[in-house]
Amino acid sequence: MIAALGLLVGVVLGLLLQPDVPLWLEAYLPIAVVAALDAVFGALRAYLDGIFDDKVFVVSFFSNVVIAASIVYLGDKLGVGGQLSTGVIVVLGIRIFSNAAAIRRHLFHA
Repeated sequence: MIAALGLLVGVVLGLLLQPDVPLWLEAYLPIAVVAALDAVFGALRAYLDGIFDDKVFVVSFFSNVVIAASIVYLGDKLGVGGQLSTGVIVVLGIRIFSNAAAIRRHLFHA
């Protein structure tokens, strides 16, 4: 519950303060956001399944962001950053929708 509240506070502060993102970080921000959303949806699914562990959530959250950003960075260095970014978004998107479907089934029994 604290993680969800922290996420909500962070989103509200981001919308109110509208921080500037450095130019060199702009390519990695969308990937990091999608990776973080994957961890949040996974945590919500685990919570509803009764197997949530806060340590697993924190490690998953940060490792998802670091791994996704590292893959995109490697792609930039190899000259295929766009393709690897697309791959990361597709994989994480599939995981997000899979977790969302499990959450929907749990909440609505459908």
